[in-house]
Amino acid sequence: MSNTALGLPVGRGLLYLTIAGVAWGTAGAAASLVYRTSDLGPLALSFWRCAAGFVLLLAVRLLHRRPRVRPAAVSEPLRRKVLRTVTTGLGLAVFQTAYFAAVEATGLAVATVVALGAGPVLVALGARLTLGERLGIGGTVAVGGALTGLAVLSLGPAVTVRPSGVLLALGSAAGGSAMTLLTRRWGRGGAIDASATAVGAFAVTSLCLLPFALAEGLVPHTAQPGRVLWLLGYIATVPTALAYALYFAAAAVVRSATVSVIMLLEPVSAAVLAVALLGEPLTPTTLAGTLLMLASVAGLALTEARGAAADEQALT
Repeated sequence: MSNTALGLPVGRGLLYLTIAGVAWGTAGAAASLVYRTSDLGPLALSFWRCAAGFVLLLAVRLLHRRPRVRPAAVSEPLRRKVLRTVTTGLGLAVFQTAYFAAVEATGLAVATVVALGAGPVLVALGARLTLGERLGIGGTVAVGGALTGLAVLSLGPAVTVRPSGVLLALGSAAGGSAMTLLTRRWGRGGAIDASATAVGAFAVTSLCLLPFALAEGLVPHTAQPGRVLWLLGYIATVPTALAYALYFAAAAVVRSATVSVIMLLEPVSAAVLAVALLGEPLTPTTLAGTLLMLASVAGLALTEARGAAADEQALT
């Protein structure tokens, strides 16, 4: 991931986003297993996830650092690099912390449908206003289908909606949307080092989460320490270090609205794992929502890939 994002093909970016979305979905199942075997809270878990992810990403960056730096990477001013890192880290911190707070305030279903559902809408509006990116008819249909699928997948028969939780979920969506839009904007402005972005963002996020994690309790109490450590190691490695490294590289070259919709693979992956590993029933609602979201993601990804191919042909 040390290559600059400017040279990443759009097709590979779509693949990266798909892997990241599926990997993020596994974090929920792993977190559920952590909660079952220890008293670790969500904020402390989020801190350890980000802190360990930072260490892993930094280690990989140091091991694969090349003796010569590409001229395009050097051309980025230090002030802009610091601004990009801090802003991305703050967006990530708001996204994660506000979402966990929304889950506590109004429940998992409402928090999920508001935070993840509002994301594509905010990103589409922001991309149109700040980046000049248009969804088109196909993109609009895909976004609508994805949001409908998310609502079907997330909302059950008994749902309690609390305004404070909805506001927190909207704050989470705003943080994630800002992170996606800024990553895309800086990627269009010139070559960026995706690895440096990921490392710096996790450093900032870890510092932001540390006070909340300390208040909640950093050290878990458990009768199965080996299992908890294994689960924490998995969460830090696959749905954090790997997934976010892929996300930051791909979000710089793929249209922002497409990024936000493909990231809705996260609840699909989580729903599949909940049925397969955690023993939750496979209901018609779960199946319908999953199929609708997968169709929408596939349709939008295909549209993005065709657009990229057309642009390449026009340039040649």
